[in-house]
Amino acid sequence: MSQLQKFITTRKSLLSHDTNTPLAMTHVIYGYPSVEESLQWMKTLLDLGVDILEVQFPFSDPVADGPTIVNACHKALSVDLKISNCLLHLKELSRHYPNSRIVFMSYLNPVFKFGVTQFIEEASLSGISGVILPDLAIDHSQDYQEACAQFQVDPIWLVTPITPSRRLQKIASQSTGFLYCVSRAGVTGGDNQQQLPLTAYLEEVKSHTDTPLAIGFGIRSKSQIDDVANHADIAIIGSALLERYDNQGMVAAANFVKDLFPHLNDV
Repeated sequence: MSQLQKFITTRKSLLSHDTNTPLAMTHVIYGYPSVEESLQWMKTLLDLGVDILEVQFPFSDPVADGPTIVNACHKALSVDLKISNCLLHLKELSRHYPNSRIVFMSYLNPVFKFGVTQFIEEASLSGISGVILPDLAIDHSQDYQEACAQFQVDPIWLVTPITPSRRLQKIASQSTGFLYCVSRAGVTGGDNQQQLPLTAYLEEVKSHTDTPLAIGFGIRSKSQIDDVANHADIAIIGSALLERYDNQGMVAAANFVKDLFPHLNDV
């Protein structure tokens, strides 16, 4: 069992038996609306006690993301962002917030340009527990997986409701840390009415792995989180949180997180 999976398992065991909620994973874009403001937002979320902080390093063609995150990434890229600086900032955060875990998310191109093995080594030294690269196919990831194993960083894989059964089994069997279950076919954000029934989907995924399950894409309400509470270990808030941040500011966005995950005050 990886260190990240142990953290998730332990964290869930600390929740009150009366608390029926998944762990909280919140998404932040490094450099949006500025590097300083994004770091302040990360600190605010970590001060709230979010269980896992997902930090996206922006890329010009984020194919898995919807318009809210795409627009923010493009604005972040209006200045020259460097992965090395991002890792230094995350190293400082991980040192000051040992009770939460940080997961790095980006796309293959920036990581490949940096050097895959070098990136994973430096990510490990920065206290990063897992890496999400949505456009990296598991079939072409041998070097990446070997580096992750060497430096004890979990490669977080994604599955969707339309992932073929045999491929789902393959990905689930190789998952470590947690398995990212996309709630629907499509990109982040958007109309949640298009979501497929989640319970049967999550139970199907769970039948192939003991790795904790995280549910993301289109999660934006407490009722949605309550619906998956018995079937997923982690709920991921991305576009909905960014929209709240953009439209109402940091304080309102922080209150949104507290309303969605009331357990944050108890752990």
